Amino acid sequence: MLQVMILSLLAGLATLLGGIAVLILGRPTERSLAIFLGLAVGIMLGVIILDLLPSAYAHGTVFTAFYGFIFGKIFLFLIGQILELISPAAPAQRNMRYLLNMGYLIAVGIALHDLPEGIAIAVGYAAQEHLGWLIALAIGLHNIPEGMAAAAPLRMGGMRPFAIVIIIGLVSLFTPLGTIIGLYIVSISPEKISFLLALAGGAMSYIVLFKLIPEARQKHPNYARLGAAVGFAIIVFLSIIHG
Repeated sequence: MLQVMILSLLAGLATLLGGIAVLILGRPTERSLAIFLGLAVGIMLGVIILDLLPSAYAHGTVFTAFYGFIFGKIFLFLIGQILELISPAAPAQRNMRYLLNMGYLIAVGIALHDLPEGIAIAVGYAAQEHLGWLIALAIGLHNIPEGMAAAAPLRMGGMRPFAIVIIIGLVSLFTPLGTIIGLYIVSISPEKISFLLALAGGAMSYIVLFKLIPEARQKHPNYARLGAAVGFAIIVFLSIIHG
């Protein structure tokens, strides 16, 4: 249990790392963001295709894996819709208050979907130890640009660096919080591992298809493809070694 909690905490703290990077280095370039996002895309897709879904099937049935996957996508879709409803319309001029509000909303959004990601780490680790490591790696990589995305508008809105570190640091704790929830679910209902693995796959696929890929392509499509290819190759290599 201690090992998986350390993994989850490190994955969550990657969000804080991204925020601190913005405070020290300023806003990242479009190319560097595209590579980071593309890398997260490739690693996540590799984890979903080569580990999460096969493990979900191995621990249950095709039907369980299917409806868990669909439910995971729907769950993340509903979270996205809720965030869009509470998000204010963009004013013609981006004043300080708007930038602060945007930073707060991004932070809330990251915290909300870090919970199911933390659950995914716990469930993956419960199924196969190496799967927990891979999921934590994928989540940590894509948390770095998320931390950047939250910190940049807060800094541009005039917030002090110390306050930004506190906010992003609190957001980082939602990943290990989700892992605690996931460990509890597995402990009281181990037969649900198949469903939860597939749910994690569905949630991660939603993030990849509707968040990471569009954002990465918008930053720089060629660098995004390069990052995705490298990320997927890393997971293939790790899978071969483990196999």
